[in-house]
Amino acid sequence: MNVGVAHSEVNPNTRVMNSRGMWLTYALGVGMLHIVLLSIPFFSVPVAWTLTNVIHNLGMYVFLHAVKGTPFETPDQGKARLLTHWEQLDYGVQFTSSRKFFTISPIILYFLASFYTKYDPTHFILNTTSLLTVLIPKLPQLHGVRLFGINKY
Repeated sequence: MNVGVAHSEVNPNTRVMNSRGMWLTYALGVGMLHIVLLSIPFFSVPVAWTLTNVIHNLGMYVFLHAVKGTPFETPDQGKARLLTHWEQLDYGVQFTSSRKFFTISPIILYFLASFYTKYDPTHFILNTTSLLTVLIPKLPQLHGVRLFGINKY
């Protein structure tokens, strides 16, 4: 028994994306980011969509694929210390509803950004590169893989 621990999960990072209202909060946050970018006077609509996509994907890459460990004290003897949040999500089980949601949401944002930028080559390259940087680490084949030793420890 853990004294002073308010949760019953061994690692709360595994279930946080399934908590009530998390997906709605995520979608509202992306929407608010886009509204803030649209309200900046010298940004055109295509620039605002591309910035929304790139900022979203950069944030998701950092929070899901770059940062390792947990902000909680866990009794798992340091097993979560070497895993990213994406690898901890749903105890590492692939193709759960939360993993599907966080895989599909950047794709939908990419389609929206591509449509509103009218497939301009510069915006298209930026949006595609940004999308690939968040989709490739989500592949099941890359679970626990550290390319070139980056983020190994």
